[in-house]
Amino acid sequence: MATIRKNKDFNPGNCPVTHCMNLIGGKWKILLIYAISKKCNRFSMLQRAIPLISKQMLVNQLRELEEDGILDRTIFAEIPPRVEYKVTEYGMSLMPVISVLQDWGVKDLSGALK
Repeated sequence: MATIRKNKDFNPGNCPVTHCMNLIGGKWKILLIYAISKKCNRFSMLQRAIPLISKQMLVNQLRELEEDGILDRTIFAEIPPRVEYKVTEYGMSLMPVISVLQDWGVKDLSGALK
């Protein structure tokens, strides 16, 4: 069953910031990309790393990131089946942006920006 994403096609004026936010906006996507880039690449590991995310939201966000080409999902033919995620080359192009956000957050938490 395919779900329709509310904001995916909303981009008045073809704005690049809106385009970016359509791909990685929201509460969890940047955290997921960062965690997976740091080898937290299995569903249960992601649940432990981000305990406030619901199971359904985690599934939805991972699917959207995969659909947008930011993550790859590999299914291993084992019993029980094992699934691992990795950030694609396209997704890795977001890491400088995430790094800048991280640096800003560190400075803001320390009070250096106020």
